Amino acid sequence: MPVFGPITPGLRLGIAVLMSVPSLMIFVSIVAPKSVSRWANVVVVMQALYDQIGCGYANIRKPDVRIAKAIRRALGDRGSVVNVGAGAGSYEPLDRHVVAVEPSTTMIAQRPAGSAPVVQANAVSLPFINDSFDAGLAILTVHHWPDRMRGLLELQRVSRHRVVVLTWDPASPGFWLTDYLPEILDIDRPLFPAISDFERALGPTRVETLPIPHDCTDGFLGAYWRRPDAYLDQRVRGAISTFSKLSDPGPSLERLNKDLESGTWRQRYGGLLTKTELDLGYRLIVAGA
Repeated sequence: MPVFGPITPGLRLGIAVLMSVPSLMIFVSIVAPKSVSRWANVVVVMQALYDQIGCGYANIRKPDVRIAKAIRRALGDRGSVVNVGAGAGSYEPLDRHVVAVEPSTTMIAQRPAGSAPVVQANAVSLPFINDSFDAGLAILTVHHWPDRMRGLLELQRVSRHRVVVLTWDPASPGFWLTDYLPEILDIDRPLFPAISDFERALGPTRVETLPIPHDCTDGFLGAYWRRPDAYLDQRVRGAISTFSKLSDPGPSLERLNKDLESGTWRQRYGGLLTKTELDLGYRLIVAGA
């Protein structure tokens, strides 16, 4: 896969024109010479965390219909959307023109056939001119960006009307998993922007609590709060970036396994088993009209 040079103003303009006409994007992708077709879908190649841990990600991280509904509601009727940090394409609305931005080759390879065109680029330097899209979308990705404030400013720059971000509030206390693995909070709290940071970058925002259903199909960190045995599965942990950063989760996971077998976990946390959803600190940030 070729690596193209610096993202110049001319390149930004060319990509923006191409992206603004969905039929033209499809035509170029199908009939253009291979080098041109790749240029239409790939802008910049960078080393990314998910190139190392993203294998099999799409099999675990399946969009949850309830979360998808909340995201669609937050987007409103905006006609074109840029999805930054798009991964394998979860939560990209199917009823409007979407362009995905994703740095990881591994994640791009897992995008399903027929999904939105993808530009391989970094959130902190989006290859689009100002106001290229009606709305910007970023789903559980901002904490991975090398410069979170700059990335949010970029997302706002290319979005005409609205920005929607799904994130986790680092002021949240965590949940029972952090009793076993307190290092999770030590890792995640410095990475996730404070809620006030979003308003600083995006202007006035609306913050919506996003309760997580007990049978959530999207296997992010908090998804299995009522299914504790799932955290013992290496495939599940492999789709959760925080686990790749833990120093040595083995002893804590062994303690969890023993507590599940002995009934100790149920004695401590069994009250959760009657709940259908739980506020774990996940928030939808909505900025703009």
